[in-house]
Amino acid sequence: MPADVVTAVFRAEAGAAVATVARLTGDVGLAEDAVQEAFAVAVQRWPAHGVPDRPGAWITTTARNRALDELRREASRPAREAAAVREALPALAATPPVLHPVRDDQLRLLFACCHPALPRAGHVELALRLVCGLRVPEIARALLRGEEAVARRIHRAKAKIRDARIPLRVPPPELLGERLPSVLDCVYLTYTEGYAATAGEDLIRHDLCDEAVRLARLVVGLLPGRPGAEALLALLLLQDARRPARLDADGEIVLLADQDRARWDAERVAEGMRWLQRASAHPEIAVADAAYLYQAAVAGEHSTAPTWQATDWPAIVVLYDRLAALTSSPAVLLNRSVAVAHADGPARALPLLEALADDPRLAGSHRLALALADVHRRLGDLDAALAACAEAERLAPTGPERRHVARVRASLP
Repeated sequence: MPADVVTAVFRAEAGAAVATVARLTGDVGLAEDAVQEAFAVAVQRWPAHGVPDRPGAWITTTARNRALDELRREASRPAREAAAVREALPALAATPPVLHPVRDDQLRLLFACCHPALPRAGHVELALRLVCGLRVPEIARALLRGEEAVARRIHRAKAKIRDARIPLRVPPPELLGERLPSVLDCVYLTYTEGYAATAGEDLIRHDLCDEAVRLARLVVGLLPGRPGAEALLALLLLQDARRPARLDADGEIVLLADQDRARWDAERVAEGMRWLQRASAHPEIAVADAAYLYQAAVAGEHSTAPTWQATDWPAIVVLYDRLAALTSSPAVLLNRSVAVAHADGPARALPLLEALADDPRLAGSHRLALALADVHRRLGDLDAALAACAEAERLAPTGPERRHVARVRASLP
């Protein structure tokens, strides 16, 4: 059995399994360990016995049994040490042995990760680790942060949930609003990692894209009329509509300018535009919500342009201007600079990109180097374009992106 089978199951099912076992035990650390042990068992057993018909249910059941065994061992310790453990045993032991993960457990765990008792700075890292199954290096790259800092925040947050016995449930309606900004951030970053992976041989992680869209729909249903949730759902749908055209038959990158727009999902574009209109109709909108609204509006400009040449780049620059006024995100400034290159020419964009080169958060960004290569090429500075391409190829995090940069470099005179 190829190892990539277990890897694919891990990507698709680990988050749901952790969420379900965490709900049953009330201990996210124990749940995570149990799921990892279940996958270790799968690596040993599946080659000989075959992959189960429902691998996710098998993993969750095995993890649940491992967690139950661990809790029983803990319950044998002195009463003072084991009081909290014994409370969890009845519910876990009563769970049917064949357990089909309830997908809403992931939404429950997502809200638990964003509990106000936890430091706000650790909400996103913890959710990306537990709900999405991302590894610490992937989270660090997605957030443009150091790996050690991310690992420390995740460890402290899990310990806080365990020691303070924070309930792993969706809070009552009157408490949902205070957690919503962090929840939306988590859903957005989940989709971002799926749409453009930060490592590996696959550019797109379809499991994460699908899960993020599913969670965004659940949040909108849970909190109807919230402009931030509506704007985020619009953004994800409009971006996701282009997913089928982003890779060719060989799995290589197809740039937006070259994509076959007939392959875009027209129903998702239409639905995304409807949610964008609903979000835009709110008379008042918070700063965090406005950031999603402007990003969704940019995606709407791209998704509704009949051709690449017909893209309204000046309008996109205006939207990025508004977005840049709300956030200091280097990714926003990079995207704005690229839009300026198309709207006003490469000479206007070059100093903007060069200024971003000094931002340490973009020190490992191949996209910045690739944007510089394109601007230098259009300005006729081929030596600088080749140097920037070499840097982009060195920094590109996935196989398809490295091969794309190599093709760009090979096309230069």
